[in-house]
Amino acid sequence: MGGFFGVVSKTDCVCDLYYGTDYHSHLGTKRGGLAIQDKEGNFTRKIHDISNAQFRSKFDNDIPKFAGVAGIGSISDGEAQPLIISSKFGCFAIVTVGRINNIDKIVSKAFELGHSHLSENGDGELNPTEIVAMLVCTKKSIPEGIEYAQKVIDGSCSLLILSGKKIYAARDRYGRTPVILGKKADNMAVTMETTAFPNLDYSIDRELGPGEVVEITCDGAETLVAPGKTMKLCSFFWVYYGYPSSIYEGVTTEVARYRNGILLAEDDREMLNSIDSICGIPDSGIPHAIGYSIAAGKPYQRAFVKYTPTWPRSFMPQNQKLRDLVARMKLIPICDLIRGKRLLFCDDSIVRGTQLKDTVKRLYEDGVKEVHMRSACPPLVFGCPFINFSRSRSELDLATRRAIVKLEGTEDLSDEVIREYLVYNSPKYLAMVDEIRKSLNLTTLKFQSLEKLIAAIGLPAEKVCTYCWNGCDVKDEEPQIF
Repeated sequence: MGGFFGVVSKTDCVCDLYYGTDYHSHLGTKRGGLAIQDKEGNFTRKIHDISNAQFRSKFDNDIPKFAGVAGIGSISDGEAQPLIISSKFGCFAIVTVGRINNIDKIVSKAFELGHSHLSENGDGELNPTEIVAMLVCTKKSIPEGIEYAQKVIDGSCSLLILSGKKIYAARDRYGRTPVILGKKADNMAVTMETTAFPNLDYSIDRELGPGEVVEITCDGAETLVAPGKTMKLCSFFWVYYGYPSSIYEGVTTEVARYRNGILLAEDDREMLNSIDSICGIPDSGIPHAIGYSIAAGKPYQRAFVKYTPTWPRSFMPQNQKLRDLVARMKLIPICDLIRGKRLLFCDDSIVRGTQLKDTVKRLYEDGVKEVHMRSACPPLVFGCPFINFSRSRSELDLATRRAIVKLEGTEDLSDEVIREYLVYNSPKYLAMVDEIRKSLNLTTLKFQSLEKLIAAIGLPAEKVCTYCWNGCDVKDEEPQIF
C-alpha cells in the first residue's frame, strides 16, 4: 500500500521527517524517499530501493547532507517518490497513496489534448504519482487541482504536495486512508500513522475529513477544500494494516483487535475444553489471539516466534515463491509448545492461503495434534479496487473464490451466485468455509462475522469500507476527465 509523513518547521525539519517517515515502514518495503525544501526554497531529494534493507539503513549517509524547514517522505510498495515536478506553479514535490483504476483513460485523454509524454517507473508501468501531478497542474491553483484530481480518479488518492515551504495535504475522496495532523512548538506534521507522533513529541491535532484539502504551515493548518459527508475508511487498518499503537477516527488499533478476539471466542464456548492453548500468527494475529485468550480463559502461548532482523514483510514480493520463502523463514516453531497439543490459532485474515497451508503443514511435521484456525475478519471474496490491499492478478487467487469455483463447478460466477455464499452461517457459506478448511488441512475453521468485526472497530458501519467482504460501496458516476 504505502504511507507518507510531512513536517513544516520554523527551524530544521530533517530529524522529524526522517524518523516520522520511518514509522511507516510496515506499510511498504519497495521504495523509500524524502524531499526537503530549505529556507531559500531549494529542494533536496533522495529515493532508495528498500526491498532488501530497512529504510533507515539506506538513508543514514544522506541525512547529514539534508537541511530544510519543510519536507515530505514516502514509504512505497510501488512507484518511486517523492517526485519533483517543474510546473506553472513553480517547482513542487509530491507523494501519493492510493490506486488509480482509470489510469489508461486519463492518459489517453491527456495525449488526445496534447500532453506530450509521461515517464515510466522501474517496473515498466506509468507512475501514478506523476499522473496525479499532471491532473493537479491542469487547474489554476494547486488546491483546485487537487480537488479536481480527487473527482477524476476512480479508486482513491491521498497526497502531500510540498511547495513554497508549506505542505498541501489531502485525504482521498471517501477517506479510505487516514490523514492526521500533529503539532508541537514551532512545528506541524501530517501522517498516515499516529504511531509516528509520540516519540517525536507531537500531539494529535485532528484528522482530515474525506476529500478535505489543507494548507500546512508551521503555525497551523487551514482548510482550503471542505470535507465531504461520506467516509469509507478501510476497515482492514484495524484488522491488519494499521500499526498497533495507531489511532484512526478515535479507535486505537490494538484495542480494536483485542475486542475482535474477544468476540471471536463467543462462538467457541462449547469446544474450548478441548483446546490446550491459544496462539497467534505473528504479528497482526497476536492481539486478536490475546483477546480470544482473555475471553476463553485459556493460556496464550507462542507456538511460533517471528525472526525480524533480516527478513522483510512477506506479502510485498511480487513472486509468490519468494513470498512463501520469506514467510517461512520468518516463523520459527517452538516445538515443545506444539508437540502433542491441540492448538487454536488466530490470524488477521486468509487471503490466498498459500502461506497458511505451509504453516499448518509444518505444525503437523512438528507433532501437533489438532490445528484450529480463527480468522479475525470475514472471508475475502472481492479484490480491493481502492488501496492495493492485495496485488493478486485475479480474484481467483483468493482462497474463498477458489472454494466457490470448486463447489459451483465453474469459474463463470454471477454476482447472484457469489452473494449466496456471503450470508453468514448459511448452508452455502458453511460449505465454502469447509472447502477452505479441507484445502488447508485444518481441524476446524471459522471466520469472524462482519457484524462482530464492525462492533469490534466501534464505528458506525456506514463509515468503514467493507467492500472486500461484501462487495458493497458508494455508487459513483463515471468520472469526467478533463
